Amino acid sequence: MAPITVYADGSCLGNPGPGGWAWAVPGGAYAAGPDAHTTNQRMEVNAVIEALTALIDTAEAQGGITVISDSTYVIKCFQDRWHAGWLRRGWKNSQGQPVANRDLWERLFALALEPVVPLTWKWVKGHSGDQWNDVVDELALAAATTQRPTSGTR
Repeated sequence: MAPITVYADGSCLGNPGPGGWAWAVPGGAYAAGPDAHTTNQRMEVNAVIEALTALIDTAEAQGGITVISDSTYVIKCFQDRWHAGWLRRGWKNSQGQPVANRDLWERLFALALEPVVPLTWKWVKGHSGDQWNDVVDELALAAATTQRPTSGTR
């Protein structure tokens, strides 16, 4: 089976401020949700948590999941193995400071570090004309603006 591709993005109106997260499978399901007071980085991480939580147990996911995001914060954590250093240093970053957003990273690591299905991480430049990155950007912004969740199929 071919891997599922899922795009994920976060948005924040102010930083901190009202935020939103979104994920979408091209030609398939999507979801977006709000957070009344958050940061952009928290919404970026939460978008991936929500996507994996929704998709990891589906029959289609048995071929794996490719996560695409414009967040270097999320993608580099896995591609450059930031997580290994954080865990080795007891949740301290390379400057010896506590890792920001640890609560969300712990949830994401539970899904991603010993995955039920293979995961691949890909970065895409934001606002560069990638159709599905633009879709999740719009969904996340709408969730941040309206503070209402949405879901469906595209």
